[in-house]
Amino acid sequence: MDLQMTGKKAVVTGASAGIGKAVTWAFAREGVDVAICARNNGPLEETAAEISRATNRQIVPIVADLTKPADGENFISKAHAALGRIDILVNNAGSAPGGVIAHLKEEEWASALQLKFMGYVRCTKHVLPIMQKQGKGRVVNVIGNDGVKVSYWEIAPGAANAAGQNLTLSLASQYGKDNISFVCVNPGPVRTERWTGLVNAMARDMNISFDEADKLAPASIPLGRIAESEEVANLVTFLASDLAHFINGTMIEIDGGQDKPLMDKIRDR
Repeated sequence: MDLQMTGKKAVVTGASAGIGKAVTWAFAREGVDVAICARNNGPLEETAAEISRATNRQIVPIVADLTKPADGENFISKAHAALGRIDILVNNAGSAPGGVIAHLKEEEWASALQLKFMGYVRCTKHVLPIMQKQGKGRVVNVIGNDGVKVSYWEIAPGAANAAGQNLTLSLASQYGKDNISFVCVNPGPVRTERWTGLVNAMARDMNISFDEADKLAPASIPLGRIAESEEVANLVTFLASDLAHFINGTMIEIDGGQDKPLMDKIRDR
């Protein structure tokens, strides 16, 4: 299927690894020029150079720490200047620590909300005037299924994700009149560096090995495995295209039909 994206301009946050990097690859292969951000310059520059060489698209690396209000505005401003317009925003940066409430520290709660929620708020706030002036835009928020499929062990990610989901649906209602549409993608477990960290935390809290903890999530998924970054990127790419512009104000899960309560029951054994 031709997604008719050639010549589009996009910005993707948290794009030096994992889902964000996979989305940037998918966009570039569809003919999209992309500005990307992350906190660490080395991996960001490497990602941009790698994708640009392979696809002959403009990939603009911009260092930004989206926990800082000024960095969100600066990223969007620099991206707009480099690309000339912004047709698509993919909010993806951020993660929140797994664990139960007894083990989570105050700063971990604050960190979860600062990056995973407020980072999305900041980039969206500054891209909206650009899209309004253009007369069209698309925002895809990659959030996570913890906000709708509750697990006691993922209480901090769940809180941040629920806030992001509410934000997505609220803005879809407000900015539809400006021809700007919003959609939320909710992945379940995805094979990324973040997943490794979550499994390590799970193993610690349960006093089991990494391999034992790593088997818990697939056991809760009927398909028997967790997702790959590219699978999430394929969905995001379609949703970012004009073919999906009428999909607005909704949440789409990509988690293989995961049963979170089953995962908690397995964990409690």
